[in-house]
Amino acid sequence: MPCLSNTEIEIMLYCQAMFLFLLSLACGSRSHIIMVSDTDPDMARLYEPVSEKKQTASGGSSEECETGFGVQNSCGLSINNAKSKASSIALKAAQDAKAANDAQLAAGEAASLQVKQDLAEKAVQAARAAEAALAGKQQIMEQLELEEKEAVAVVGEVKSSLRSTQVNAESAMLAFSQAKKQLDRLKVLLTEATAQMSNIETFANGAQLELDEKGQLLEAANRRVEGISRQVGAARQDYEKTKQAAYKAACAAVEAKKKAQMMQT
Repeated sequence: MPCLSNTEIEIMLYCQAMFLFLLSLACGSRSHIIMVSDTDPDMARLYEPVSEKKQTASGGSSEECETGFGVQNSCGLSINNAKSKASSIALKAAQDAKAANDAQLAAGEAASLQVKQDLAEKAVQAARAAEAALAGKQQIMEQLELEEKEAVAVVGEVKSSLRSTQVNAESAMLAFSQAKKQLDRLKVLLTEATAQMSNIETFANGAQLELDEKGQLLEAANRRVEGISRQVGAARQDYEKTKQAAYKAACAAVEAKKKAQMMQT
């Protein structure tokens, strides 16, 4: 159900009030005529058709009511008396209409109270939904923080392995340098020294290759840590926003409940 603004609610209630007011006027006028016919036979004659009046006049005693203005006064129902009673009937109808209008205003206030109670209930439901969203965001943030810790641990291991590889590479380069010096001094052992140098060079190249691979792993791990750190930062901002929205929704729900309770009392 879409939410209505206060202006739309007031227009809707005003239309309903006017409809019920006109309906009460129609019903009140009809019930008033019936009531007059039951309680005052003389006044009922004002609402009777002309043909019925003529029949009543023709069926009466010729001694009591005869045709003519002067004889009409002798029957006990003068023109001035009829006008006075008609005015009292109109006044009574106006009073009934005012009472119906007052009753409709009370009904409009009750409807407004019901609308405010419905809005308060919707605010409570929105607050509950915000709390559920907040719990979900918190779970995501905790998961990302755990992944961040694991990534940091992997980076530490890679750094430790990199330091070991660097030591091995430095040792290999030192051995390679010493081998070259031995090659210059020991010409006789050229073949062996050449083979040894080749082996040491291969080992050094392998160590350098391993060093490059470990460097790439370290760089990738650093990029992952940076990405996860950005995700954690975004998750924290989202969590704070969701937390503030949930707090505002909860406050609005409490305020709406208080207003609804004040309206009920």
